Amino acid sequence: MHEPEATAITSSITSSLVLAADDPSSLAQFYGALLGAQPQPGLSAAHWRVPWPAGGWLELYAPSRNRPQPRQQGRLALCLQRQADGTGALAVLQAWISTALELGATTEDPPRQEPFGAEAWLLDPEGNRLLLLVLICSPSSSA
Repeated sequence: MHEPEATAITSSITSSLVLAADDPSSLAQFYGALLGAQPQPGLSAAHWRVPWPAGGWLELYAPSRNRPQPRQQGRLALCLQRQADGTGALAVLQAWISTALELGATTEDPPRQEPFGAEAWLLDPEGNRLLLLVLICSPSSSA
């Protein structure tokens, strides 16, 4: 493929994260509250969208009965990141965890301090793995 065609194809591509949900509306409200974003109805009554901080969308949908998506634990997880403030990475993370727990998340692993900041593994209200990560400095500034 020569260069002009490649540019035309890639400029029309967007990206999203897609997550099957038993209750897309409720899960959209959870992620919307955690991200400080307004969930939006999607393409059908069983589809919701939440603006993703890095661009694109978190797409939440109820799978078709003809093509069910069973719940499964895997190595793929959503990761939400924010910067530490003057209170420190662990304090910011603890406050964020409290918010997530109030919204229906559960703790998978306790928070821990790391050289890059602080992290905690949670499960969202439907049992999907979620990493909350508070960075001491941004990845681009550490180069």
